[in-house]
Amino acid sequence: MRSIDKIYIDGKFVTPHGTERSPVFNPATEEMIGEVRLADETDAIAAVAAAKRAFAGFSKTSKTERIAILNRLSASFSERMGDFQAAMTEEYGAVRGIAQGLLPYAPKMFDEAATLLASYEFNKTHGPSTIVMQPLGVAAVITPWNLSVVFIAQKVASAIAAGVTIVVKPSELSALQTQIVAEAVDAAKVPHGVINILTGRGSVVGDILTTHPDVAKVGFTGSTAVGQQIMRNAADTFKRLTLELGGKGPTILLDDADLATAVPAALTSGFLNNGQTCFAGTRILAPRRKLDEVLAAIETAMPAFQAGDPQDPATGVGPVVSQKQFDRVQSYIRLGLEEGAQILTGGEGRPEGIEKGWFVKPTVFTGVTNEMRIAREEIFGPVLVVIPFDDDDEAVRIANDTEYGLQAQVFSSDLERAQSVARRVEAGTVLINRIFADHEAPFGGIKQSGIGREHYTYGLEAYLEPRTITA
Repeated sequence: MRSIDKIYIDGKFVTPHGTERSPVFNPATEEMIGEVRLADETDAIAAVAAAKRAFAGFSKTSKTERIAILNRLSASFSERMGDFQAAMTEEYGAVRGIAQGLLPYAPKMFDEAATLLASYEFNKTHGPSTIVMQPLGVAAVITPWNLSVVFIAQKVASAIAAGVTIVVKPSELSALQTQIVAEAVDAAKVPHGVINILTGRGSVVGDILTTHPDVAKVGFTGSTAVGQQIMRNAADTFKRLTLELGGKGPTILLDDADLATAVPAALTSGFLNNGQTCFAGTRILAPRRKLDEVLAAIETAMPAFQAGDPQDPATGVGPVVSQKQFDRVQSYIRLGLEEGAQILTGGEGRPEGIEKGWFVKPTVFTGVTNEMRIAREEIFGPVLVVIPFDDDDEAVRIANDTEYGLQAQVFSSDLERAQSVARRVEAGTVLINRIFADHEAPFGGIKQSGIGREHYTYGLEAYLEPRTITA
């Protein structure tokens, strides 16, 4: 059984002041595979102090120096891809194909930030004024357990490019991934204090980071409820915020879509990462006149999305992360039946032949209206709903009838028509005939899916403050 008892502060692996230990489970077996010693308030304050000391020098480094750091981070993360994949599979049940497909985005984040930094102008002339883009200060980066490596890289890359120092607080549920991240950062020889990493509870370490007067910026990926709390915590000190929050994304199948490709893509989006992604397309909007064809296509495609051992290359959906999440998803499946929806595939309980592990039957509901809670609330598990519409206008209305607005998909054989629909959908990202976003374009949500953007110039400038000097 693993024991993770170090955090990373000021370029050193140190024993936390905190003494609480949190168990680490393998969700596929329900077995405890380790424990992590959690950081506390004292550790969080020490990490902020280290980042503040480092900021004085790091904020003045040249683009060449920061590009070199980004390149070393990319190489270091690339070298640990196998370890990251094993950790993702072991501690939250990521299936092999997803881990292999999504993990390479982590080093790419550093590569893209380095490329952008090389051409970015920090001083811009506008009439008699010079606009100086200056590093904000210390940034707190708070990430969830799902795809933790990618989310950390995404935020750290922009912060490093901007000349900002960082305190990273990943979830205690991603302790194995966090340990490897810290080792990769250390191997990259990042200047001491520039990146500090400590595992701790949001109610302890997170509260310190989001209220500390020496933290200028918070970058967060997680639930809308926690994002709201971070906004409240940050208000007194007017911290800059980038919040990528929950979603209830629509996948719109227009009546001219090629169902043979669109339906498997829709299911892939909805079941991605075992249904545990904020940008999942969990509402499938289907043309009423083709509803029977859509449902038949879903049933035909479902064998590719069977739940099972995440180590097995044939597995399409692994377990959810914890007993708590398993119980939550089961409660939503029961709720859907109580609301009057019908199960097309899946249902309550574990999949047939699986007696242990937090496995949920990949479930698709039909007979759903957009007013039902299963159509409105983020379930964060492999549960999708099919909602019929009569025409493009109704599809857009249903798609927008949500408090969320992170990502949406539109499928059509007519690109001009798809573009017209996409422009009316209220989401930070709308994809046409695809389900994976362009990671060199800005990404983020509207409404209760968040504020701010990551990636590209927008992500970099989220860690910069414009100052105007007029002569």
